[in-house]
Amino acid sequence: MTQNDSSKTATYPAPDALKTPTDLRADGVQKIVEAINPIIADAYAVYLKTKNFHWHLSGSHFRDYHLLFDEQAEQLLGSTDPLAERVRKLGGTTLRSVSHISGLQTVQDNNADFVTPLDMLRELMADNQSIAASMRAAHETCDDARDYATSSLLEVLIDETERRIWFLFEAAQGGENTK
Repeated sequence: MTQNDSSKTATYPAPDALKTPTDLRADGVQKIVEAINPIIADAYAVYLKTKNFHWHLSGSHFRDYHLLFDEQAEQLLGSTDPLAERVRKLGGTTLRSVSHISGLQTVQDNNADFVTPLDMLRELMADNQSIAASMRAAHETCDDARDYATSSLLEVLIDETERRIWFLFEAAQGGENTK
């Protein structure tokens, strides 16, 4: 494996020096690690997209959206460490690089030169909906494996994600005024 080949980066089981012992079954842990790492990758991808929109925002609602995007970006970034630490506590490994993130992320990047504020709101809402759906699926995987700690963490993060969706949805109402 080459140093930059993130698509083949093993995340479970961890190398012996990093293999944290757990009483959970190995097959369940592997499924959990495989469910959580893409969520972390998506959180980083949406974090950067949210900051991109925060930096490149224009229009009559600049201040409100600028602050909203900054608050939401901090929440997204704040979710990554607890999730990655859960992966490590279970004996897996997590993200190693930007290329690893891009290999696992399921949300699309946005490299457009200009995005309207309404399109920003809608795109971030859809990305957060995708993250929430992935978290729900991961929650089921955790429950099946009796990993109640990760399930509990996901419940909190799902609620935070739903709050972001709610705020983005409400900000997008009357979108004709966001140009």
